[in-house]
Amino acid sequence: MPGTNLTREEARARAELLRVDSYDIDLDLGSAREGGTFRSTTVVRFTATTPGADTFIDLVAPGVEEITLNGAALDPASFTDSRIPLPGLAAENELRVVANCAYTNTGEGLHRFVDPVDGETYLYTQFEVPDARRVFANFEQPDLKAAFTFTVTAPTGWVVVSNSPTPVPVGHGDTQVWTFEPTGRISTYITALIAGPYVGVFDAYENGDQRVPLGVYCRPSLREFLDAEAVFEVTKQGFDYFQEKFDFPYPFAKYDQLFVPEFNAGAMENAGAVTLRDQYVFRSKVTDAAYESRAATILHELAHMWFGDLVTMEWWNDLWLNESFATFAEAVCQAEAPGSKWPHSWTTFANQMKTWAYRQDQLPSTHPIMAEINDLEDVQVNFDGITYAKGASVLKQLVAYVGQDAFFQGVRAYFKRHAWGNTRLSDLLGALEEASGRDLKSWSRAWLETAGINVLRPSVVLNTDGEIESFAVLQEAPALPAGAKGEAVLRPHRIAIGLYELVDGALVRVERIELDVDGARTEVPQLVGRHRPAVVLLNDDDLSYAKIRLDEDSLAVVTEHLGGFTESLPRALCWASAWDMTRDGELAARDYLSLALSGLGRETDIGVVQSVQRQVRLALDAYTDPAWRETGLQQWAAAAEEFLRGAEAGSDHQLAWARTLASVARTDGQLGLLEGLLDGSVELKGLAVDTELRWTLLVRLAATGRADEAAIAAELERDNTAAGQEHAATCRAARPTAEAKAEAWASVVESDELTNYVQEAVIVGFQQSDQRELLAPYGAKYFAAVKGVWETRSHEISQQIIVGLYPALQVTQETLDATDAWLAAAEPAPALRRQVVESRAGIERALKAQAVDRAAASA
Repeated sequence: MPGTNLTREEARARAELLRVDSYDIDLDLGSAREGGTFRSTTVVRFTATTPGADTFIDLVAPGVEEITLNGAALDPASFTDSRIPLPGLAAENELRVVANCAYTNTGEGLHRFVDPVDGETYLYTQFEVPDARRVFANFEQPDLKAAFTFTVTAPTGWVVVSNSPTPVPVGHGDTQVWTFEPTGRISTYITALIAGPYVGVFDAYENGDQRVPLGVYCRPSLREFLDAEAVFEVTKQGFDYFQEKFDFPYPFAKYDQLFVPEFNAGAMENAGAVTLRDQYVFRSKVTDAAYESRAATILHELAHMWFGDLVTMEWWNDLWLNESFATFAEAVCQAEAPGSKWPHSWTTFANQMKTWAYRQDQLPSTHPIMAEINDLEDVQVNFDGITYAKGASVLKQLVAYVGQDAFFQGVRAYFKRHAWGNTRLSDLLGALEEASGRDLKSWSRAWLETAGINVLRPSVVLNTDGEIESFAVLQEAPALPAGAKGEAVLRPHRIAIGLYELVDGALVRVERIELDVDGARTEVPQLVGRHRPAVVLLNDDDLSYAKIRLDEDSLAVVTEHLGGFTESLPRALCWASAWDMTRDGELAARDYLSLALSGLGRETDIGVVQSVQRQVRLALDAYTDPAWRETGLQQWAAAAEEFLRGAEAGSDHQLAWARTLASVARTDGQLGLLEGLLDGSVELKGLAVDTELRWTLLVRLAATGRADEAAIAAELERDNTAAGQEHAATCRAARPTAEAKAEAWASVVESDELTNYVQEAVIVGFQQSDQRELLAPYGAKYFAAVKGVWETRSHEISQQIIVGLYPALQVTQETLDATDAWLAAAEPAPALRRQVVESRAGIERALKAQAVDRAAASA
């Protein structure tokens, strides 16, 4: 039985049979304040290439009241297994389905949220991948596009937003009716509905005769924190940049951005009605890295209006192309758009996106960028570092290979040729080949159809005078992880080599050489006969996707002067290389800590600082010899306090170090400092102990037994908001008692009443790295429960539990054995198996890294 799944073959057969013309969707949300179910009426008109054939339409709902196909009533009881059979189609068909659909609290379908501040109800839809069918009956696949007309009944006084401009509601009394104009031909998964007493701020993008209305919305309880002007500024920069580069006007009638509660992802590219997680409405001080991240998300979703919404993949195997292009577009726009506040975006890309990609590409589940997606369950676990970050990295290399002008010339032709349609990868590559004159078939085979990472190392031989006698770039293709499909391959790379010298203590690039690397060894004759520079950096400017290594002399200089690079990107590349080496067991975790302690004091890029802070903590928790771990944590905590006290008052660095100390404080003095900051008896000049920082302090105090239930309740009374309730849940789950852990476990695993955000908060509190003994009994409980969780919970909820409660803190052979035994006996579905296998890989890597760290202590 298919359950809620849909195979690629089923979708292909249905696409060959049908052409969908339009949907009229009538939703009665008058019951929203009470919850439960809502009435959904769908009329869909479509043609069939083979009259008399059978097909089905998708629906996930508690019940169906009426099914009428071409005037003939069908038995509502035929609705089963998330499908309504449609027998004996005519050439032209009209189907009417009346269903009772359910509000959700999981962030899927039509999510319902009650704000504890005002007691009001807020709704929004989230449909990607297959959840429009939770709201209305439809053919849930991206290549069956249609025009959508929404009619919505909702409480009087609400705001209702969809893909088309919001009409004036009609009617009197408790409810009103909004009737929207039809959309253009779009896919089901980018339709949207947002409803509730949201508040909006409005502007317009104007360019000559073009005028696009802009709206930014949030809940009233967040309005005082909504910096709409900053959102509009980034949005308009994106409009200018993308319309120039794409040579295609924005294709929809308006552009709304809605910050919504309990959103599972960063944002969603609903056509003309983008939804974003409302943590992007910052209610406390954040670092500039957070503003940069929000801007990147805004630009990512805006790029999707063309790449994904106007032109859409035929099937989910080309999901990577949607997400990779938008990820590349966000970075290049930030780097190049006039007036951008983040021209260093490629540093952030190297530091965060590529680190994510490298990690994902070394898991047993690694896959080619162009993955084989056989069904919906495959794609739901494929929103990963390869789909987003590796794909964008490869697109960046492709731009370097064909040239940016030719790349965007091809993209322009692609949009004009396929507007409002569906495409495959070959359609884009064909347009790029025409524009560049290059044959990209072999490039595609090497980069898009194979898995794994290459490693680039320099080979430097000096003569007796210290001049370079030979220089080559060595390329390696490490074997793919056990269980991964395919074979490791060497690939062609377009890279730059940066030559750096020490000038008054600073590392300054004195020359740059760009070349193609192919095969196991590529000679670089341009460097022969030259004086050896202080540092030779492969893949400078981060043009290609490869892990880089430094030669011995360069590594020695970088170790001592990592903060001395005058530009942020080479520093980020060196930090990333050191982290790769730590994860790969080429650098002991304690040596990575030493590098961080010596280098972070001179690191000016706050995004790099915060990434290294997270990586140090992971190295200490997972990759150090357990016998030395506490020593390392004490060193890190002491350094965090020193950096905090020495940071410039009010600076981003001060805030970042305050948060780091709050996560690792362990001595009486350090914990006393946290208590003093929280109760106001201690002040650090410039450090605003605001709402979010107070919760960060309290979580650590709760986890160490220094804050009890009364302290948590008092803080919640100060901040009785949705975010405050989530933080309180984290604090309660973090308490170092068996009772607190049992309560947290039961609320997540044995009950399904928690919302997606509260569940996530409980899981975060439950998994405290200083509480390994307390958590040890839950390994066996995890394996006893996890299959049932997968089979009974929604995708988002089950994934939180499967990944979040895996016994990752129990880095032992016993955990590997228990995982292997479960995998052998449980017969898990492929998507469930993938998530558990990926978690297992973390234990295996950590054990190897711990052995390296242990050996370093005795070396």
